[in-house]
Amino acid sequence: MSNQILVVAIGGNSLIKDAQHMSVPDQVQALGETSTHIARIIKDGWHVAIGHGNGPQVGFILRRSELAAHELHEVPLDVCDADSQGAIGYELQQNLGHDFRRLGIDRQAVTLVTQVEVAPDDPAFVKPSKPIGSFMDEPTAARRRDEEGWAVREDAGRGWRRVVPSPRPLRIVELDAVRALLRDDFVTITVGGGGIPVVADDAGDLHGVAAVIDKDFASALLAIELAADVFMISTSVAQVALDWGRPEQRWLDRLTVAEAKRYLAEGTHFMPGSMQPKIEACIWYLEQAGGRAIITSPDLMEAALAGEAGTAIVID
Repeated sequence: MSNQILVVAIGGNSLIKDAQHMSVPDQVQALGETSTHIARIIKDGWHVAIGHGNGPQVGFILRRSELAAHELHEVPLDVCDADSQGAIGYELQQNLGHDFRRLGIDRQAVTLVTQVEVAPDDPAFVKPSKPIGSFMDEPTAARRRDEEGWAVREDAGRGWRRVVPSPRPLRIVELDAVRALLRDDFVTITVGGGGIPVVADDAGDLHGVAAVIDKDFASALLAIELAADVFMISTSVAQVALDWGRPEQRWLDRLTVAEAKRYLAEGTHFMPGSMQPKIEACIWYLEQAGGRAIITSPDLMEAALAGEAGTAIVID
């Protein structure tokens, strides 16, 4: 049995398996496949906090709002963040409840709608970089750029997507509530979609801003603040690879912080919007909190936690 804290970050893209499986029921099913593995870890006694991405989902919500603008008020991006946080959290906590019942676990999952403070002068606001929504071909992306003013870019060889500002997280506003829930043995789903981005005015009041915080950095901040023993990022691949997509591609079982920094500096191994932020988030967590960082796929979570799968990133 363990009495340790694990922070798990689930990728928003992992809930969209392909262009034919993008509906809400499809996403619920994909979450169910991930939640089963998290539930088994919880059965072993881990205290678990779960963050998740929302890149595709928040893009879908924003696009629906834009298409309905001729009849209804448009929904601001920060409110789209909140909508996706609540919806994905609901789907995840429901799936975890099913797994707890099947496994005989006397635990309950709860979703905490979470604000995350960012700096109003973060350079990200003038240089959008966070992919949201569905993938497009280049002509479609160019048309939406020209006709609708979207910022677009090619996303790690997978197609073109809309991009929005992605400021770095500074403070988890509801952190004390997260700590209280974990102390009372609740499995806590928090900083969903990276958290709802807010900035403080001169009086200290918080206001939402049009951005999407990277879920890996927000989850890393959560792991730092909780002094988590393990920070795990769940993604679509079993391990981190060097020379990704090339004939000389190599899978890594273990990576030190020094090695990770060197490979990042080379600029050819980890793609922006894909593996790069995951590696950077793991480095941040390790340098601030120590512990152990793991990157792996959902089906290998338990084995990776036991040191038998995935890529472990460790302090030198």
